[in-house]
Amino acid sequence: KEKSVVLHGIDIYFSVSLQGGVDNEVSLTAYITIALLEIPLPVTHSVVRNALFCLEMAANEKENHVYTKALLAYAFALAGKEEKRKALLGSLEKEAVKKDGSVHWQRPGKEPEADLPYYRYRAPSAEVEMTAYVLLAHLTTQPAPSQEELSFASLIAKWISGQQNPNGGFSSTQVGSFSPATSHLGVRRLSECQRPRSE
Repeated sequence: KEKSVVLHGIDIYFSVSLQGGVDNEVSLTAYITIALLEIPLPVTHSVVRNALFCLEMAANEKENHVYTKALLAYAFALAGKEEKRKALLGSLEKEAVKKDGSVHWQRPGKEPEADLPYYRYRAPSAEVEMTAYVLLAHLTTQPAPSQEELSFASLIAKWISGQQNPNGGFSSTQVGSFSPATSHLGVRRLSECQRPRSE
């Protein structure tokens, strides 16, 4: 299923299946805003400014899906909106699944994992993707992330790494291209942030 959106005269086509199972305008606007900020367009650009305004209004809604919150947190991190980023990460932390020394997020109402011998559960691609967005939101901050954030981010990176299949890939081509890049970026940011600062 594809969706078409016109954002200030720019036609954008997006496959809903690539949105972590969340089909709403807020998620789509967050995706587009992230892409524009990663170009990078400045936050003062009219399209980015208007998109961020819409996202700020949406972020105040209590009913946002965990996947949408992850996207919003990363969009606000890229835009330098630290207060919004922290508020969303705080909300996301309350919904985090903390297990086996790692942290991740899953869709609400998900069935519990089967605990079978000789079976290694791998999360659906949407969960790997939303967890990767949370990792990026933790590491995309100015000034550099705090030691506490870095420690938490390393638990997220551990879970993402554990979702790789025996060949080093992930469950879908989208996650296959997104998560290694995210993990690489996350590891690079973690190492940059942990270097001793010269006085």
